[in-house]
Amino acid sequence: MSRVLVPLAEGFEEIEAINIIDVLRRGDIEVLIASLDEKREVKGAHNIVVKAEMAITDVDVSSLDMIVLPGGWGGTVALRDDANVKRILKEMDAEGKNIGAICAAPLVLHTAGVLKHSYTCYPSMQEQIREDGYMGDGAMVVEDDNVMTSRGPATAICFGLQIVKKLKGEQKYSEVKSALLASYCD
Repeated sequence: MSRVLVPLAEGFEEIEAINIIDVLRRGDIEVLIASLDEKREVKGAHNIVVKAEMAITDVDVSSLDMIVLPGGWGGTVALRDDANVKRILKEMDAEGKNIGAICAAPLVLHTAGVLKHSYTCYPSMQEQIREDGYMGDGAMVVEDDNVMTSRGPATAICFGLQIVKKLKGEQKYSEVKSALLASYCD
């Protein structure tokens, strides 16, 4: 079974995190939800609390197939500044493992030095990341090598589905997409 890490930090965007976790689990992907510290309850940007299953220090990177970072400004800043998140991103990139980020979170990838040339993000983040390579105006999801990025809350289901396609194949992608009535995702 494919295994994906979703680290949560105070101020994460709830729509993105929950949609991604839900879509991946519907796709028979094991999702590990990790907090940045020993505190398991993590409050999102809109005061929704999600209980993490583990601390990020307890994650076995060798067992992961992918890491996916939800956005939300507060959460993104915390992820960007966390030494463990940066270490995991660099290790996974060096091994060619899959990395994903949505909304503001591609900033974390950029700061860690793992963002590839082509990407998308929340439109106001483009200038903070870099001007070149931005493909946000026409793409809900952009893949470049082992990195997948997406625009924001409204694209979270499509982003999750693309991760399912990448990790589980076209048939599982089609099954989950159909069950979600997500015909707008392509």
